[in-house]
Amino acid sequence: MHSDEEMARLVAAVRELDPKPRERRWVSVSFCVLDAVYSIGAHYDNHVVPVVERVAADFEVQSPSVQMSVPETADPVPLDVFLDRYTSVEALLDTTKNRQNTSTRGGIRKADAALRYATVLHEHGVLTLNDARRLLTDTVRLDAVEAALRQVPGEGSAGVRRGYLWMLIGDQDTVKPDRMVLRWLARHGAETTPDSARLLLRNIARALTTETGRVVTAWEIDHAIWRAARSGH
Repeated sequence: MHSDEEMARLVAAVRELDPKPRERRWVSVSFCVLDAVYSIGAHYDNHVVPVVERVAADFEVQSPSVQMSVPETADPVPLDVFLDRYTSVEALLDTTKNRQNTSTRGGIRKADAALRYATVLHEHGVLTLNDARRLLTDTVRLDAVEAALRQVPGEGSAGVRRGYLWMLIGDQDTVKPDRMVLRWLARHGAETTPDSARLLLRNIARALTTETGRVVTAWEIDHAIWRAARSGH
């Protein structure tokens, strides 16, 4: 538990980060995987979005991302379907037209990393976006998945790729604070575990909701802290 004074300091620190509402989301966990893998060290609009759009078009998905206000529908490209379509790295390369590597030295193709990520999730029973969100609430399963994902080359500093994947997957209240978020909280006087941090972010969101008069979500808090931590603030 944090004292009222500690909470007030945390709320003030987060307020300075100016959390913003989430505007859009991917409609498939497969698209979240592609975004998380291809966005590391790449221009988002020039490289990441085209990759997702090309894969979406290959599955005849006309709108791979939607406004947050759009009701949830069934995942159009479950990971088993994704892996059945792309049975090799070359198959995914042919569709994405993107041959970037996870790093300039000793890296693997991002297409390879994306398929490995998809395979790990699939092997742990995650096929759809809803499956992935349920995973975020199951600490034991999540730890096992993270251990496997960590072995895929291109992890990034402080597990940035994994943290970004969970952020893309999470709904407005289901967040999985990663190490960068935990470190930011620690620097501001709140030593937490992922589970206690999840509760803390919800409490901060409630406090800012009351303060601002608009609904502030745990996802907004998580994302604002993550962006600040990633940029060294």
